[in-house]
Amino acid sequence: MHIGFVGTGSMGSLLIDAFIAAQAVPPRQIIASNRTLSKAEKLAERHPGLQVAGDNTEVARSAQLLLLCVKPFEYRQALNQLREALSPEHILVTITSPVKLHELEQLVPCQVIRVVPSITNAAHSGLTLFEYGERTTPEARSRVLSLFSRISCPLEVEEKFLRIASDISSCGPAFVSYILQHMIQSAVEETGISREAATFLTTQMIIGFADLLKREIFTLPALQERVCVPGGITGEGLIALENSIPGVFNEVFRRTHAKFAEDRHEMSSHLLADPTS
Repeated sequence: MHIGFVGTGSMGSLLIDAFIAAQAVPPRQIIASNRTLSKAEKLAERHPGLQVAGDNTEVARSAQLLLLCVKPFEYRQALNQLREALSPEHILVTITSPVKLHELEQLVPCQVIRVVPSITNAAHSGLTLFEYGERTTPEARSRVLSLFSRISCPLEVEEKFLRIASDISSCGPAFVSYILQHMIQSAVEETGISREAATFLTTQMIIGFADLLKREIFTLPALQERVCVPGGITGEGLIALENSIPGVFNEVFRRTHAKFAEDRHEMSSHLLADPTS
C-alpha cells in the first residue's frame, strides 16, 4: 500500500530517508509531491522507484496514508489541493504542530493524526510524539504507530503537554547542540586546543553519555554525583554553571510557548477564515 508525502522539505525528506533506510517502506511504495518539483525529483534520484506526483491531488488519489509535511504558510494551499481527493478511508498525518486537530477535522472528511518527529529519527532513535483526532480508529492508530516505531519510540502525549514535550524531544537537540558548541569554543579560547580536537572530544563524550543513559547505568542526578567528587575539579567547574544556568530554560520554554500560542492563533485564523478560497 502506498504512502504519500505532501512536502519533501527538511523534515519530509528526513522521514522518507529514515523509513527507506530502516526498510519500513520500499521506495516503490512512496509517492511524493513538493511545491518545488525538483526537490521531490532529487529524492527519486536518491531512491530509485520512488514516485514523484505532479500535484497534491495525485498523491491523495494514489495513497491512503498521507503525511502532510508542509510549513504553516503552505498549509491552507496544500489542504485545498488535497480536499477534493480525500475520503473517509484516508489517514492524514500532520507534522505541523500549531494546527488544532479539531479544526483540521472540520476541513477534511478523513481521520487525522498529529506526529511530531525529531531530527534524531534520522538515526532511527529518539521519540515521535502522537496526538489523535476524534475520528481515528484503532486500526489507523496501529498502522501509523507501526510505521514510526521503525525509526523511533512513539509516545502519545496529551494536547496540553504537546508543546513542552516538543520543546524537549524535537527542539532539544538544537538547544543541546548550541550549548556544546559554546563548550567547544570556550575550550579553544581558553587553552589553544584545536577546534577539531575539542569537537572530537565533545562528540565522543556526548555519545558515551547517551549510552550510559540508554543502558540505564546511571540516572542524570546519579551520573552528576558520580563524576563530581567532593573537593574535585568537576565541582569547581560546576560553580560557574550553577551561577549561570538556573532559570535559563524557564525563559527558553516561556519563549517557545509564547511563539507557539502566536502561531496557533494565526494558523486558526488562516485555516477557518475561508476554507474554500
